[in-house]
Amino acid sequence: MRRRRGPAWAEQTPTWRAARPALIADALKRASARPSGNWFVAGASRDVRPGRPCGRTVGGVEVVLWRSESGDLRAGPGACPHLGAPLRKSRVVCGTLVCHWHGLALDGGAFAGWQPYPVHDDGVLVWVRLDAVGGEEPSERPVVPARPAPGTGVDAVFTAAGRCEPQDVVANRLDPWHGSWFHPYSFVDLTVVREPQGGEGADEDDAFVVDVSFRVAGRLVVPVRAEFTAPEPRTVVMRITDGEGAPSVVETHATPLTAADTDRPRTAVIEAVVAASERRGFALARAAAPVLRPLMRGTAGRLWRDDLAYAERRWELRSTGRFPG
Repeated sequence: MRRRRGPAWAEQTPTWRAARPALIADALKRASARPSGNWFVAGASRDVRPGRPCGRTVGGVEVVLWRSESGDLRAGPGACPHLGAPLRKSRVVCGTLVCHWHGLALDGGAFAGWQPYPVHDDGVLVWVRLDAVGGEEPSERPVVPARPAPGTGVDAVFTAAGRCEPQDVVANRLDPWHGSWFHPYSFVDLTVVREPQGGEGADEDDAFVVDVSFRVAGRLVVPVRAEFTAPEPRTVVMRITDGEGAPSVVETHATPLTAADTDRPRTAVIEAVVAASERRGFALARAAAPVLRPLMRGTAGRLWRDDLAYAERRWELRSTGRFPG
């Protein structure tokens, strides 16, 4: 739709009174208390391709992922148990990981002290369970948000990293009030119509509900209603519940890259966008998915250029005892 000419950026209604630090902190505290089962998002499913290993570092732990001959996901420590070669640079032969230093072969089972990690491939993202990093009671499966039915959407995964901790990324997403101020190139007319309800039964109604218009070009906008929830400590989900694009979801996953006790933490933002629409013409978008994915990643990247600055600034203030409140 074409938006009527609204107030200029400086003429918007200020949102700082509504964005109460205690409200955001309480929402973050509730999210941090939910179980993750020690599961961490390692990247996009399509990043782990047949025939080649994929290396990641999660919580200071070097991890290698690859696919078996049947396409099943495998993962384990990233150092060869023989002399420590970097397995991410090795080869996958007929579904077996073969070290490029001396030819030691790993089929995904335990061998010479090398123990595999539990993994999960949800079709969009790959997860690895690291019990020593998570320190929680392990669970059989990660907390995967509900998404549009398989085959009905177009998914794209954007990844970036910043000097902060996962909680700083999550706190950014639990502050919807910054949207039209900090991202005027993407959002206008943003109103938080419902805040999370703390206390008894908070998990059932712990959501920010937002009315916002996504800017397409100039005065052309798409108004929607969206809901923000945090199903586990390192994930925030934005779900479009009404308007064009329902029931699309944007999942923001914050994966620590460094160990918890480091003085200079780094965190990866792994954001999965699963776009869907009930319009009949959306089938054309699905057919053009390879073309759309770079555009979707580019849009996410523009937002995270600013939002990582927000998260990094939050960590800088927290780490030096200057954070308000």
